[in-house]
Amino acid sequence: MLTGEASAPEGMRLYAVGDTHGHLSLTRTLFDKIEADLADAPPQRYRIIMLGDYCDRGPDTNGLIDFLIGQANHHDIVFLLGNHDQRMLDFADGIDEAPFNFFRYGGVETLQSYGIEPGEEHEWLVASRAFSRALPTKHRRFLSSLKLHHHDGDYFFAHAGVKPGIALDAQQAKDLIWIRHEFLQHQGDFGKVVVHGHTPWDRVDIQPNRINVDTGAYDTGILSCVVLEGTEIRVLQAAGVED
Repeated sequence: MLTGEASAPEGMRLYAVGDTHGHLSLTRTLFDKIEADLADAPPQRYRIIMLGDYCDRGPDTNGLIDFLIGQANHHDIVFLLGNHDQRMLDFADGIDEAPFNFFRYGGVETLQSYGIEPGEEHEWLVASRAFSRALPTKHRRFLSSLKLHHHDGDYFFAHAGVKPGIALDAQQAKDLIWIRHEFLQHQGDFGKVVVHGHTPWDRVDIQPNRINVDTGAYDTGILSCVVLEGTEIRVLQAAGVED
């Protein structure tokens, strides 16, 4: 199944949101645009799929996770697991095998949003214990409940992508949240059109076999959402909002 042929389930509109990375204001603005889109032309049914990486790099992971938990009371939302989300949970549990990566790729901002000044990288275990105490139970529950993948109609949703040559229902967790070049360079049919984030791009990248929704919000200030309805593909974006 390829882009242009793929279809959302009949009567259903799908909104797939790219990597939010702690940017609460951008996420609020994008949700406002989704709600305006729903009000402008109400579908029979709709679903929002969040493609993961809610934490790190941006200034308010704490507030963003609170916001997303609240939105689940008002919308049908599927929350997928990103590699940063897994690393955040591992760090809180003190099982990070490479803690310097957590600090290096945005974890400092995450800790600060929970009121923790992390200190030096070699003090990671102290920071981990402080973070474990500071992480609200509802946030830990949220992180622990994130799904590895989701599918609707002819679309398959995963944070990073899928391993070529492996059936979609047999994909491994590591590939679903970490894969990059092998997936991005593959030009064949995956069986469904894969909708993903993980790899920042300068636009929503619509390829014959996949759609990349990550427009690097933490760097560009642009958070994107792809709207899938029937065989139609549209893009909504929030841009230029400072946290």
